[in-house]
Amino acid sequence: MFGVVFPERSYPMDASAFAQIDPLHWVLDMASFVGDAYRDVKEVCVFLLPAAAASFPPGKALAVYVQPPGHPFLFCGAVHPARPSALLALPWPDLAEDAVAAFGVLQVAAASAKIGVSVEDVASLPPVADAGAERRAERLALRVGENLFNFMQSFCGVDGSRLVVPMDILDRWFKKFQERAKKDPSYLKNFSL
Repeated sequence: MFGVVFPERSYPMDASAFAQIDPLHWVLDMASFVGDAYRDVKEVCVFLLPAAAASFPPGKALAVYVQPPGHPFLFCGAVHPARPSALLALPWPDLAEDAVAAFGVLQVAAASAKIGVSVEDVASLPPVADAGAERRAERLALRVGENLFNFMQSFCGVDGSRLVVPMDILDRWFKKFQERAKKDPSYLKNFSL
């Protein structure tokens, strides 16, 4: 019916890797797949197999959730016949402090992370932006910001605890950025992942 690929591990799986809870719900115990390193799995590619996409009930979607140890399931995204595949970010929260405080060390250690999949009404699903695109945009913004900061450092002076830069520093940086991108098209690839 469906398949998943974890890009970090290049490991494809079909629905048989998931435990079927009932006709509409499946769960993958991450402990059996990656042990305690579930936070290293940052994305999942989910897709409907062609036969499933063709026979999928109208108005239904295959929703994907993650469940960190000791936490409820969190919605990640969905696929359906109009969008038969998606690269979804897995938003594992930082559990170091809040899970231990809320559930105790033994309960967190005993619980395992899970990925859940369920067939649901498209209309009932929460809206979700492409989390993978959001994360890539954040990384791009950070890299561009670092590039600007490094450029500014070469022109700055110090006034107490403040950096002082020329007023036209942003224009200078952007002009240099554009010129370099025109000369070397691969330059922009340094800013993406």
